[in-house]
Amino acid sequence: MSHFISFHSKQYISLPSPFGEGSGVRLLFPFQSFLSRRYIPLPSPFGEGLGVRLLLFLLSFLPSLYLSAQSFRKEIDAQPELSASNYLAYPAPSGRLTPPPAGYVPVYISHYGRHGSRYLIRKEQYIRPLRVLERADSAGVLTDAGRDAAAKIRRMLAESYNRWGELTPLGAEQHRRIARRMYERFPSVFSGPVWIDARSTVVIRCILSMENELQELLRCNPRLQIRHDASEHDMYYMNLSDEKLARQKENDEVKTTMKEWDGQHLDCRPLLSRLFTDTAYAGRNIDAPQLAHDLFSLAGIVQNSEIRHSLSLYSLFTPDERYRLWQRANIWWYLHYGGAPQNGGTQPFSQRNLLRNIITTADSCLALSRPGATLRFGHETMVMPLTCLLDLNSSGIQVFCVDSLEAKGWIGSRIFPMAANIQLVFYRNPRRPHADVLVKALLNEEEATMPLPATATPFYYRWSDFKRLYLAKLDSYREP
Repeated sequence: MSHFISFHSKQYISLPSPFGEGSGVRLLFPFQSFLSRRYIPLPSPFGEGLGVRLLLFLLSFLPSLYLSAQSFRKEIDAQPELSASNYLAYPAPSGRLTPPPAGYVPVYISHYGRHGSRYLIRKEQYIRPLRVLERADSAGVLTDAGRDAAAKIRRMLAESYNRWGELTPLGAEQHRRIARRMYERFPSVFSGPVWIDARSTVVIRCILSMENELQELLRCNPRLQIRHDASEHDMYYMNLSDEKLARQKENDEVKTTMKEWDGQHLDCRPLLSRLFTDTAYAGRNIDAPQLAHDLFSLAGIVQNSEIRHSLSLYSLFTPDERYRLWQRANIWWYLHYGGAPQNGGTQPFSQRNLLRNIITTADSCLALSRPGATLRFGHETMVMPLTCLLDLNSSGIQVFCVDSLEAKGWIGSRIFPMAANIQLVFYRNPRRPHADVLVKALLNEEEATMPLPATATPFYYRWSDFKRLYLAKLDSYREP
């Protein structure tokens, strides 16, 4: 017997369509629909009765996602640091998790995390804008705001000198806190002398992020058995370098999309007028978009080091400028690492080896009575496409009009802040050894949806369904 939702609100959402944007279904959907336990009878690729509840469960979150996306400008206005995109310092999670089904307990965690807060990677990122301001000051055309900015950049340069790209004290603290929360949330995974296998890319900030998490876990339980490594041997899945996909990220359509967006939305002249007294000098001597980008990067990175307590550069920008520069970064990351049709829609498959490793390693560990945890540490350029490959919270969407990214809920800042992480938590029912193994995804320690058949408990999915869907997805990939 079919049940239909009674429509009490007039919120519209658009369902993704396999036939391209605009050919999907437009539904009227109430905010609290999932709570009503009433479902629209829609066809399912998993067979009648299996996929319907999944679809309705996912849809129940889309109106709130849409409203959240629409208000992100307000969030940036209230907290300018949110405009920093991948430079955003790790936000504390809400702490609320849905309890597992009766009888189920967590037994294993599979994790991939980004390094914690860092300094800018290259010395030039500090020196280049500082040189522009100092030359203008020597020419007598720098404003008081420009001189103040130059003084702040000198302080930032001194703090970060010869530490380009290195983990900051805040970055180390972020990973210790993540480890402690992981231990406190899932104590049954880490009880007794279980094994923890940890791998890092060969970059020092990632290695130190790994070591900070492991040290904290050992403080929580000194009996843990730790294996940790950082080797080129594992880079084929920890940080795959795929030259063919890399070329697609910079194809003509991606370049044209960015160029057209910049031309329609970015105007750096007001910023220049606040920094320089002579517009003719600025026009002749300054690459305005580059300077705006450099200053905005410096403004964003401040929050990641100790200098954040005494310095800010966000006053250089108006609220509109902050929002537009965040928006540009959001679009850039989507076009280069998301499932954007402009890049062929295949960039998430850069993490195909990582996802396959996650699946095969989990299967191997789940064969043990005490599986422990597998921890991996790398970069946002892995976390972002892996999130899209898994389609967590519908992040794998294809959007043709990049101006609609925010309205469709694709907000990179919520995917890959400093110390971003994906945790797959596995559950067993010890009283029913043959019952389904369940898995839950956490994105930055918050529960995330996956495009899998729903179970009776939100956010919990059958491991068998996970493997079936994602292995088929991986097998379907053809190299460009």
